[in-house]
Amino acid sequence: MHIAIAGNIGSGKTTLTRLLAKHFKWEPHFEEVVDNPYLDDFYHQMERWSFNLQIYFLNSRFRQIMQIRESGKKFIQDRTIYEDAHIFAPNLYAMGLMTNRDFENYSSLFELMESLVKPPDLLIYLRSSIPNLVGQIHKRGREYENTISIDYLSRLNERYEAWVHTYTKGKIMIIDVDHVNFVDNPEDLGNIINRIDAELNGGLF
Repeated sequence: MHIAIAGNIGSGKTTLTRLLAKHFKWEPHFEEVVDNPYLDDFYHQMERWSFNLQIYFLNSRFRQIMQIRESGKKFIQDRTIYEDAHIFAPNLYAMGLMTNRDFENYSSLFELMESLVKPPDLLIYLRSSIPNLVGQIHKRGREYENTISIDYLSRLNERYEAWVHTYTKGKIMIIDVDHVNFVDNPEDLGNIINRIDAELNGGLF
């Protein structure tokens, strides 16, 4: 079984992944942030490092999906391969931060990878307002994220909403994190767990 959590920067994906993995005894797969060799460079010089970063994430996410498929275990994944291809890379291209040549190369590679993978059994999308994202980003205090602009987050949010409204690859569950505190409120986390159980046919997966 494969569960995936999608959402903008600062929406709470990693935290919810950890909490759900602990509750359901799923094996978590996190986004590679600490060991990512491009992330810091990217946020300081986006145009120079955008293609390198997106290829790194695409490779990392594809490897995760291959491991999930081969293991036969129950996994929960922090961010999906679809977000890279439908949100982050197109956004960088639209902002003039990725060349046409690089974007076409990236898109061609993603299409090949997509043909080899299956979508998650359940996609959980964490919907958040910009003020909430900014608050969470500042709270966790990652130095390289200090340069993220409101405009960049807003563009990503618009693309997330457009993508979610056209997502047809499988089951999707939307959580409005502006009005849910699954970190400090056990009742909110319990409600999410109950919704997931219902989506997964009463926990039959």
